Amino acid sequence: MNKSFFKFVTDFGPLLIFFSFYYKNDKSLEIAIPPFIIATLIALIFVWIKEKKIPMVPLIGGILITFFGGLTIYFKNPIFIYIKPTIINILFGLALMFGKFFTKEPLLKKMLDGAIKITDEGWRILNQRWVYFFFALAIMNEIVWRTQTEEFWVNFKVWGMLPITFIFTAFQFNVINKYKLDE
Repeated sequence: MNKSFFKFVTDFGPLLIFFSFYYKNDKSLEIAIPPFIIATLIALIFVWIKEKKIPMVPLIGGILITFFGGLTIYFKNPIFIYIKPTIINILFGLALMFGKFFTKEPLLKKMLDGAIKITDEGWRILNQRWVYFFFALAIMNEIVWRTQTEEFWVNFKVWGMLPITFIFTAFQFNVINKYKLDE
């Protein structure tokens, strides 16, 4: 299996399963969350089998999906799954913000593991922008789940946050190009 296709399937397969169960079962989070948790755990196992490691972001996501999804099911209260994106984004923002105290370089540079070759100033700018972005996503999630219907929130979570993230990422190419190191 092609590596990029494998990554796509393990990243988005559980979400597709969640959507499928949610819309085929009267828009019920209670019915959609258990298969979502199981699919997420299976995806993490496949990543482990294929790569002999699980990257930090999917691992944290999987743990939080299992934890907050489990709380939602146990207490029969959707607030737990609603706040999961808020907590994930705050954690990522804080990790990037305070990562410099634990590593000599911006945590984003360490996370991307040499995928991008830019100056230290470029890394500092990108890291800071991602901090702000994660906090903005957390705020957006809070506003949406507190003011909109559950169905709107479910759709926003995928069809809103995902494209916003892609667009934000695309806007970072000017920094990458400006601070690119000559190889």
